[in-house]
Amino acid sequence: MLIDVANPLDFSRGMPPSLTVCNTDSLGEQIQRAHPAARVVKTLNTVNADVMVNPAVVSGDHTIFVCGDDAGAKETATAVLVDFGWPRHAILDLGGISACRGTEMYLPLWVAMRQATGTGHLNIRVITE
Repeated sequence: MLIDVANPLDFSRGMPPSLTVCNTDSLGEQIQRAHPAARVVKTLNTVNADVMVNPAVVSGDHTIFVCGDDAGAKETATAVLVDFGWPRHAILDLGGISACRGTEMYLPLWVAMRQATGTGHLNIRVITE
C-alpha cells in the first residue's frame, strides 16, 4: 500500500500556486497508473503537515478524506489515521482513486483560507442532514 499525501502544486508563477494537473486527471491517479501493483490511497493532502499527524491541533470535529480503488488498502490507511488521532467518524471515504481529483482541487481554497486566517491550523467539517 502507498499512502499519497502529495498535491500537484506549481509555484512557477509564485503564490498562490496553481495545480499541474486537475479536472480530468490527478496526481493520485498518475501514481496509481505508474505503479499498477501498488494499492494507492490518497489522504491527508487537505491539511497542514502538523494537522496530519495531530488532528487535535485544530479544535472541534473536522473531516479527513480517503480515496483509492482497494478497500483493504483504504482500511489500512484508516487504521493509520486512527493511530494519528483521527476519530473514525471524522474519516470520510470518497470512493475510488479518481475522487482524489476533488481533494487535490481543494488546495486553492485551502491556500486562500490559510491566507485569510493567517494559520495552517485549519480544516473543514462535512455535515450531512
